[in-house]
Amino acid sequence: MQQTAAPYHLLAKPAGAACNLGCDYCFFLSKENLYPDESYLMTPEMQESYIRQLLESSPGEEVQIAWQGGEPTLRGLDFFKRSVELAERYRKPGQRVLHTVQTNGTLIDDAWAAFLKANNFLVGISIDGPRPMHDAFRVTKKGAGSFDDVIRGWETLRRHDVDVNILCTINAANAGQPLEVYRFFRDVLGARFIQLIPIVERATAETIEIANLGWGGQHGRDRPLYTQAGSLVTRRTVTAEAFGAFLNAIFDEWVVRDVGQVYVTTFDIALGSWLGQHNACIVAPTCGRSLALEHNGDVYSCDHFVEPAYLLGNIDSAPLRVLIESEQQRRFGEAKFEALPKYCRECPVLFACYGECPRNRFIDTPDGEPGLNWLCAGYKAFFTHIGPKMEAMANLLREGRYADEIMTIDTVSPSAGSGV
Repeated sequence: MQQTAAPYHLLAKPAGAACNLGCDYCFFLSKENLYPDESYLMTPEMQESYIRQLLESSPGEEVQIAWQGGEPTLRGLDFFKRSVELAERYRKPGQRVLHTVQTNGTLIDDAWAAFLKANNFLVGISIDGPRPMHDAFRVTKKGAGSFDDVIRGWETLRRHDVDVNILCTINAANAGQPLEVYRFFRDVLGARFIQLIPIVERATAETIEIANLGWGGQHGRDRPLYTQAGSLVTRRTVTAEAFGAFLNAIFDEWVVRDVGQVYVTTFDIALGSWLGQHNACIVAPTCGRSLALEHNGDVYSCDHFVEPAYLLGNIDSAPLRVLIESEQQRRFGEAKFEALPKYCRECPVLFACYGECPRNRFIDTPDGEPGLNWLCAGYKAFFTHIGPKMEAMANLLREGRYADEIMTIDTVSPSAGSGV
């Protein structure tokens, strides 16, 4: 099999949309509606085909085998042991394999943690802050909080010295308490790598009522398939203003005491933009190189667009390389920039944002043009606020110095920076 033209990233779902939790905001739970009569478990045959094609088609020296869900650990530890064995079998000479898994942490025990450590897995675990904020939406199928089980998993991973980071969603329950969230991760849990992901749940007039009830728990059986449609949002969705204020508050504490010690993905990505780099698809001019693979081998344009209109095909009937390089996927990626409204194209912080993810572009600009990001006002406030510090850190790096020197430098420039 030939390689793809450029590196790509693929999130694979070994247990499909199945999960042992029923988090209210997890619209991915509804994706089981795509496969109502199928087992949600990836077969051994599909597992082998996927890993073989991934390693054969990837052009870079490092290849990431990334498992997500649903809850991927539902597939069982033996499945992951075999994945490591298959990766070693099909790895090309000189190819390095990085294994990653994103989990809710509730099923992690000593056996899991020992395996993850022995095979150098990077593990992401979902925690939304201290107990009241976490348990607001991250609940069991019966609506009970999951905090204790998640923290037990976190502590088990830490005890085994697993490389682990936190994925925290920013939602209506925690958006007003940014420093409490950040300090809990940093000071109580001892986290050093933190991802902050805004919750934006779209809905139409026809779906908003059931969407507000939640995608998991007791209402899960009634949920329709979530698609990126509608201009309404659920009660759990973070507002743009709250999102920007959340990021600004954490940044202001981080930049004076934690640079180089705590890594917040949002800040790292922003610094890349100030250096003229685009280190994540959401801030790049175009996208299309981050795709999703379902348990049965179906490939979708993006993990946020797992819905019929964005199905590229199945790796059993078309090689993975062909699906990734397809005309349909090329158009999907290029549309990210082509669909930007004039308001965005003239924005002084366009270089840091490029309209963010297309999934969130469903409101109108001030002059009535469609396609503005729901979070635009928050991003603009954030990028404008951090501009002087980011420009200073970018200059330090250009001079061959370290970004953490920013903690000893005063920056007073009012500009947001140029990004070049």
